[in-house]
Order: sequence, then C-alpha cells, then structure tokens
Amino acid sequence: MFGLSRQLFFRVARRTQQCRRYASQAINAMLQLQQMEICADQPSRGLVVGVYADENDKNDAGILTPAGWRYNLTKTNGRMIEVLRMSGPMPKRGEARLLFAVEPDRVPYYSVVAVVGLGKECLGYNPYEVLDEQKEAIRRSVAEACKTLAELDTDRIEVENCGHAESAAEGAALGIWAYQELRDPKSRISVPTIDLYATKDDICDLEGWRIGLQKAAAQNLTRQLQEMPSNLLTPTAFAQNVVEVLCKSGVNVEVKVEGWAESQSMHAFLAVGKASCEPPIFLELSYYGTCAEERPIVLVGQGITFDAGGLCLKKRGELFHMRGDMTGAAVVVATCRAVAGLRLPVNIRGLIPLCENVIGCNSFRPGDMVKSMNGKTIEVQCTDHEDVLVLADALLYGQNFCPKCIIDIGTCSGYMRQALDEAACGVFTNSEILWQQIKHASMHTGDRVWRFPLWNYYSKAVRAGGRSDVQNYGIGRGGRPCKAAAFLREFVPCGQWMHIDATNVMVTNGKDFEYLRRGMAGRPTRTVIEFIAQTICKDTAPKMGK
Repeated sequence: MFGLSRQLFFRVARRTQQCRRYASQAINAMLQLQQMEICADQPSRGLVVGVYADENDKNDAGILTPAGWRYNLTKTNGRMIEVLRMSGPMPKRGEARLLFAVEPDRVPYYSVVAVVGLGKECLGYNPYEVLDEQKEAIRRSVAEACKTLAELDTDRIEVENCGHAESAAEGAALGIWAYQELRDPKSRISVPTIDLYATKDDICDLEGWRIGLQKAAAQNLTRQLQEMPSNLLTPTAFAQNVVEVLCKSGVNVEVKVEGWAESQSMHAFLAVGKASCEPPIFLELSYYGTCAEERPIVLVGQGITFDAGGLCLKKRGELFHMRGDMTGAAVVVATCRAVAGLRLPVNIRGLIPLCENVIGCNSFRPGDMVKSMNGKTIEVQCTDHEDVLVLADALLYGQNFCPKCIIDIGTCSGYMRQALDEAACGVFTNSEILWQQIKHASMHTGDRVWRFPLWNYYSKAVRAGGRSDVQNYGIGRGGRPCKAAAFLREFVPCGQWMHIDATNVMVTNGKDFEYLRRGMAGRPTRTVIEFIAQTICKDTAPKMGK
C-alpha cells in the first residue's frame, strides 16, 4: 500500500512538472509575441491629400480632392473626413493637418495622413498678382506637409497630384531638401523618398510628376552650389563640379584658362580676378537638342565665387552671403542639366566667367581704365561693382554664336532688395517678346519676375564720364539696378537680350515660401527652365478663367 501511494505521488509530481513546463513555454511565447507587436518597427509611410475650403469661412466643411475622397471611402470607411472636421477649421493654403491611425486596420498601411489646404476650387490665374494661385497653393501646402512628415522620420511619402502633378512634385522635392553635406551623418535631417500616390481609378500624370521633379532637382542643384563655402568652391573647384555634373547629362563642357581669356582680349573680366591667387576660368557649355544649324539660346551666368568688394570692401554683414555671388553661374549650370534631362528640342550655349573679387597686391583700383573685347574703355569708379565688368566680356563673346537671344543672370545690385524684397527678380530687356515669355513662365512657376525700365536716361548716366566710353557706376544718386543694366546694354550691339538681376532673391528667410528653407534660394532656376520650354511652344499666354 505504501509502495502504491508512493508510485502515485511521483506520477502526479511528474504530470505537474510537465504542465508547468508547457505553461511556461506558452507564456513565454505570448510575451514574445506581445513584445514583437509592441516593439516591431513598422515601415513608416505618409500620405498627402488635399482639401478645398474657403479660407474666410471657418464653418466651411471642406471638399476632399477626388483621390483623397476615394482614400477616405475605401481605406477609412469615411472616418478621415469626420476626424478632419472635428479637428477644427479646414487647413488654409500653406498649412497641413496631420491625422494618425485613421485606417481601421490594426497595422495601417499609412501611419500618418497629412491633409493640406488648397483654398477654393476656383483658384487659377490672378492677373493682379501675375500668378497661378492654384499651382502656388499646391506647392506651398505640399511642401509644408512633407517637411512636417520628414520631422517625424517618415521613410516614404506618397503625394497625390492635388490637381496638378508637376506643382505637387516641385513642392515636395523642394520642401524636403536641405544642405547638410558637411554635417555629421548622425545629426542630419532625415530625407524621405517621395512618390506619386495613385490608384487604378485615378488619372496618373506621371509625365507631369517627372517634369516637376526635374525642375525641383535643378533648383536644388543651384542651392547646393550657392551654399558651398567659398574656400571649397573656388573657380577651379566650380569647374570640376560642373564637369562631373554635366558630362553625365549629355552637356559638353569646355574649360578655358586665363591665357585663352587674354587671347580674346577679355581685359574687363581679367581685371576683376587678378588680385586672387585663384586663376580665373571661363566655362563654355554646349547642349544640342536639335539640328546643329539651329541658332542657340545663349545663357550667361555671373560666376564670382566670392565677392569681398575688392579695395572698396563690403560691410561685414554683407560678406557672409557673398559665397552666393555666383548665383547666375549656378542657375546656368542647373538649367542646362534640366534641359538635357527633359530632352527639350533646343540648342543652348552657356557662358560662365569664374573668378574671385578679393583684396590683393594686384587688385584693380578705383580710377583704373580697362578695355573690353569690343574696344570700349571702361572707367572703374568702384571695385564693388565688378559684376557688370565680368558679364560685359561674356556678353560680347556670346555674339559669336549668332544666338536667338541672350539671357544673362547676375547679382549686380543690392538695391534690388529695397525695391522688391523677395517677391520677384528684376528683369531688363530690349524685347517685348522676351518679356512676355518670361512673365508667363514666372506665372506658372510661382517664381515671379518684374520688369524695370531700360531707358536712355540711365544709358546717359553711365556714359557721362569724359575720360572713358562708359563707367561701371555712373553719375547720379539712385537707380543702381537700372544703371547696371544700362551698362550691360552697351555690350549687346544687336539682337534680343534680357538681363535678370537675382540679388534680392539670392537668400530667403524661410518664411515667405514654405518650399524653401532658410538660406540660399536657388531662384530663378525653374523660371528660366520654363522660359526655355515655352520658347518652343506657340501659345504660352495664360488663359483667364470663366
């Protein structure tokens, strides 16, 4: 009896131990599963959709875009629009409202949805603002949404077209860009990948999306070159960067040295750069998108990689941003790459004189006389107005190609900021056709331009010196931008010509345009690209809404 009870005792003990082992394994498995569900790093995806609403009516319930409405019905069972309306008034233009976990699934495909304000549905071309307000609203709002989602370490952002895929792509790509090549990789801002959101029921404008990405990439290239410190981006380094960037894109690059410039009698250009230990360089870019006999559009970009003002030294506050005095050159480089990427049927010649305007034992001085390629003598009144000297010889050299038109981009006068602030670039032209084309282009891109006078009044002011043919400063108290353009006009003997002064839009405060962070702006790259594209089209005038 005692042996039987002992045997029974050991059998019960063994069964109890087996139960404990099984329960322990089950509990551990459950805990491990819970831990995986809690700590698993699900792919972070964001979605950007638009909503139309009257900004002046806080009670406007809002109307989602077609793509947004389909997502609201099929993925959230109508919950997204309800949550949006409960969250307060509809977002305005340039604003984004983040909604989390609106999908009923336990693991949602989009972890966050950004609903952006697009204003009224009837927005379009505004003749008083000279702007397509719908496209600009898309750019501003999409950029704000993408920047906010990037701050949440979102890996992938899908953007619906919001009514215009090109503008949506521009806003997204411009908004997430930041110059951080010289920062520690651990402290850099995360840059998500962006893609076009579309379903099988949507009309997918992939071509418009691609064009928008090309334009945004061009402006970002301009911003990158502008932001590079001048000790790293010398004239030689600039030329090396251009060769690396453009030769892959099908654009031919010729690097011409100081001896070549002397053989061409570019004494005005050489006078500016002779004080620096960095030798001046002249770049000639060539893109053939059509038959070689077709006359090209000549783009001239001012390439002063640092402008200290020479002996007429600039103030300390102005010197910090003078690494961006090569804005014109950067715009020409980025434009050529974009034109090649878009395969536009047009021939382009890009001319970029590169040098530094610094103080040295060989600096040119106020009162010096220099001679340009066409033999005109120039009196140097102020070494801080060297921009026009550099552009003058390049404009004369551009006549050798029998161009359709010559467009030069420079930063010639700081007084442009007092005139226009960051609202628009200044344009001076002797052609009404060019003005209408660049105005229509700027209306589409949102990067506006404004025309300034090119009157004989200003030409007389730069010819008034009795000792020389022209002066680089002129007489009189004001009108500096107009006098700079009048000076350049002396070196364009014939043909259609346009001068774009981008001094005031070189730097942005990061507040006026949601798609541009604080720093160098890269303007007016997209407008120049759009201008070249519109010269190919016959009818580019904006259409008024009904």
